[in-house]
Amino acid sequence: MRRSASALSAAAFLVWVASGTTDAADATRGKDLYESRCTGCHSLDQDRIGPRHRGLIGRRAGSVAGFEYSPALRASHIVWSAQTLDAWLRNPERLIPGQRMNYSVPDAADRAALVAYLAAESGP
Repeated sequence: MRRSASALSAAAFLVWVASGTTDAADATRGKDLYESRCTGCHSLDQDRIGPRHRGLIGRRAGSVAGFEYSPALRASHIVWSAQTLDAWLRNPERLIPGQRMNYSVPDAADRAALVAYLAAESGP
Protein backbone atom coordinates (compact mmCIF):
# COMPACT_ATOMS: atom_id res chain seq x y z
CA MET A 1 0.00 0.00 0.00
CA ARG A 2 2.80 2.45 0.85
CA ARG A 3 4.51 1.80 -2.47
CA SER A 4 1.26 2.52 -4.28
CA ALA A 5 0.88 5.78 -2.36
CA SER A 6 4.47 6.72 -3.20
CA ALA A 7 3.94 5.89 -6.85
CA LEU A 8 0.73 7.90 -6.85
CA SER A 9 2.50 10.87 -5.24
CA ALA A 10 5.30 10.66 -7.79
CA ALA A 11 2.78 10.45 -10.64
CA ALA A 12 0.83 13.42 -9.29
CA PHE A 13 4.06 15.40 -9.03
CA LEU A 14 5.00 14.60 -12.62
CA VAL A 15 1.55 15.70 -13.80
CA TRP A 16 1.96 18.90 -11.78
CA VAL A 17 5.35 19.58 -13.38
CA ALA A 18 4.07 18.73 -16.87
CA SER A 19 1.11 21.05 -16.43
CA GLY A 20 3.50 24.00 -16.60
CA THR A 21 3.04 24.99 -12.95
CA THR A 22 6.80 25.07 -12.61
CA ASP A 23 9.03 26.75 -15.12
CA ALA A 24 12.60 27.95 -15.32
CA ALA A 25 11.67 31.41 -14.04
CA ASP A 26 10.02 29.93 -10.94
CA ALA A 27 13.02 27.70 -10.27
CA THR A 28 15.41 30.62 -10.76
CA ARG A 29 13.38 32.77 -8.38
CA GLY A 30 13.18 29.80 -6.02
CA LYS A 31 16.96 29.48 -6.01
CA ASP A 32 17.27 33.13 -5.00
CA LEU A 33 14.67 32.63 -2.25
CA TYR A 34 16.38 29.43 -1.08
CA GLU A 35 19.75 31.16 -0.87
CA SER A 36 18.35 34.12 1.05
CA ARG A 37 15.94 32.27 3.37
CA CYS A 38 16.97 28.65 3.74
CA THR A 39 20.75 28.37 3.64
CA GLY A 40 21.16 29.57 7.20
CA CYS A 41 19.95 26.11 8.24
CA HIS A 42 19.97 23.96 5.08
CA SER A 43 22.15 23.07 2.13
CA LEU A 44 21.42 21.01 -0.94
CA ASP A 45 24.23 18.54 -0.27
CA GLN A 46 25.20 18.78 3.40
CA ASP A 47 23.33 18.46 6.66
CA ARG A 48 23.45 21.58 8.80
CA ILE A 49 20.96 22.60 11.49
CA GLY A 50 18.43 21.11 9.06
CA PRO A 51 18.91 18.15 6.72
CA ARG A 52 20.22 18.36 3.16
CA HIS A 53 17.65 19.01 0.46
CA ARG A 54 18.96 17.47 -2.77
CA GLY A 55 16.65 14.60 -3.63
CA LEU A 56 13.92 15.91 -1.33
CA ILE A 57 10.94 15.29 -3.65
CA GLY A 58 9.91 11.66 -3.31
CA ARG A 59 11.86 11.13 -0.09
CA ARG A 60 10.14 10.08 3.14
CA ALA A 61 10.23 12.83 5.78
CA GLY A 62 12.73 12.17 8.55
CA SER A 63 14.75 9.66 6.55
CA VAL A 64 18.17 11.19 5.81
CA ALA A 65 20.60 8.74 7.38
CA GLY A 66 22.62 10.23 10.20
CA PHE A 67 20.50 13.35 10.66
CA GLU A 68 18.90 13.79 14.08
CA TYR A 69 15.24 14.57 13.39
CA SER A 70 12.57 15.37 15.93
CA PRO A 71 10.59 12.32 17.07
CA ALA A 72 7.51 13.87 15.41
CA LEU A 73 9.16 14.09 12.01
CA ARG A 74 10.67 10.61 12.25
CA ALA A 75 7.24 9.20 13.13
CA SER A 76 5.43 10.97 10.30
CA HIS A 77 4.53 8.98 7.22
CA ILE A 78 4.86 11.92 4.88
CA VAL A 79 6.60 11.57 1.54
CA TRP A 80 7.74 14.92 0.20
CA SER A 81 5.84 16.00 -2.89
CA ALA A 82 4.96 19.41 -4.27
CA GLN A 83 1.78 19.34 -2.21
CA THR A 84 3.29 18.17 1.09
CA LEU A 85 6.21 20.56 0.72
CA ASP A 86 3.81 23.45 0.10
CA ALA A 87 1.85 22.53 3.25
CA TRP A 88 5.11 22.21 5.22
CA LEU A 89 6.40 25.58 4.12
CA ARG A 90 3.02 27.21 4.80
CA ASN A 91 2.85 25.91 8.38
CA PRO A 92 5.26 23.16 9.50
CA GLU A 93 3.65 22.79 12.91
CA ARG A 94 0.19 22.28 11.44
CA LEU A 95 1.48 19.58 9.09
CA ILE A 96 3.58 17.77 11.71
CA PRO A 97 2.86 18.85 15.29
CA GLY A 98 5.98 18.68 17.45
CA GLN A 99 8.50 19.18 14.63
CA ARG A 100 11.42 21.59 15.19
CA MET A 101 11.37 23.97 12.24
CA ASN A 102 10.15 27.37 13.38
CA TYR A 103 10.11 29.09 10.00
CA SER A 104 7.25 29.38 7.52
CA VAL A 105 6.68 30.93 4.11
CA PRO A 106 3.28 32.62 4.14
CA ASP A 107 3.33 33.84 0.51
CA ALA A 108 1.97 31.23 -1.93
CA ALA A 109 4.09 32.51 -4.84
CA ASP A 110 7.25 32.26 -2.76
CA ARG A 111 6.33 28.72 -1.70
CA ALA A 112 5.67 27.73 -5.32
CA ALA A 113 9.04 29.14 -6.40
CA LEU A 114 10.85 27.31 -3.59
CA VAL A 115 9.07 24.07 -4.47
CA ALA A 116 9.99 24.52 -8.17
CA TYR A 117 13.63 25.00 -7.22
CA LEU A 118 13.71 22.00 -4.87
CA ALA A 119 11.96 19.88 -7.51
CA ALA A 120 14.56 20.90 -10.07
CA GLU A 121 17.31 19.93 -7.60
CA SER A 122 15.73 16.61 -6.67
CA GLY A 123 16.92 14.77 -9.74
CA PRO A 124 19.96 12.54 -9.95
